[in-house]
Amino acid sequence: MGPQDYDFTLPPEQIAHAPAPERTASRMLVLGAGVEHRHVRDLPDLLPPDALVVVNTSKVVPARLHGTRDDGRRFEVLLCAPAPGQGPGTRVTAWVRNAKKLQPGQRLAFRDALELAFVGRDALDPRARVFEVTAGDVLAACEAGGEIPLPPYIARPDGPHREDEERYQTVFAAAEGSVAAPTAGLHLDAAMVERLDPARVTLHVGPGTFLPMEADDVRDHRVGAERYAIEAHDAARIQAARDAGRPIVAVGTTATRTLETLGRDGRRIEAGAGETDLMITPGHRFEVVTHLLTNFHLPRSSLLMLVCCLGGRERVLAAYEEAVAQGYRFYSYGDCMLVGPAQS
Repeated sequence: MGPQDYDFTLPPEQIAHAPAPERTASRMLVLGAGVEHRHVRDLPDLLPPDALVVVNTSKVVPARLHGTRDDGRRFEVLLCAPAPGQGPGTRVTAWVRNAKKLQPGQRLAFRDALELAFVGRDALDPRARVFEVTAGDVLAACEAGGEIPLPPYIARPDGPHREDEERYQTVFAAAEGSVAAPTAGLHLDAAMVERLDPARVTLHVGPGTFLPMEADDVRDHRVGAERYAIEAHDAARIQAARDAGRPIVAVGTTATRTLETLGRDGRRIEAGAGETDLMITPGHRFEVVTHLLTNFHLPRSSLLMLVCCLGGRERVLAAYEEAVAQGYRFYSYGDCMLVGPAQS
């Protein structure tokens, strides 16, 4: 299959440029045996009574920085995997606007908080560039002068707003490391989280997750490795639900990829940390996740493909057509859908 098999037409006016007034006020298309039009506040009443919900606790880092070269030229940098402990001597990767203007050895200064020396292209990601930290600390510099890296389709001439510091984070965000929000979780407020009592995993979202698929065969598309972690009590809850045959509802594609990585090839889910580059492509057999709460994704994206793999391609794309016709809001700050398995 090619990227054209995961395409749809979206009127530009249905791209959400700001969040809903309240998190649970977003609309939710429920794709089960048929299609229902509900709101996120209805979610607890729509889930199977014995379902276990799983959320991603990664926290978005203000990872968009503006650095200055010795000659005064400014460069916009999006750090791909900001993490604790990235001080002098550490190598980091970043997407850089006007990267062709950089030469190896040149340094970028980010106020007095960070200095990076350009090394060269990343061997795995052709869009990324490698830098060595020569002074300062990456996370400290991000907190001191970084911007929340809103997706480029959120068109705001004056950049991120103050509300984005709160609304582009989930209420359960805890571990710093993402450069994009696990957006399905943005719909849950504290009261709903308490009511759902979710299990937690962490997957730090990199910028490659949201790239359109360009390979002729979607199975050749790559998003890059992303760091994940899970604590022992959460692993035990998820594995117990799996053993009992209970429905497991992933809140977002990032939680889905983490769970399917942890349970791949029949492995038991255990505490630990690592990296995953799992791409869920046609033919994937879901071993953990049975249901998915997810936003509406970009056409020709690996995220839309993942949703189609769980819910059935024709069924999901038909639901997208219905969502467009019904005026749903799309993408990171948009509405969402609850997807049951294809055999529903």
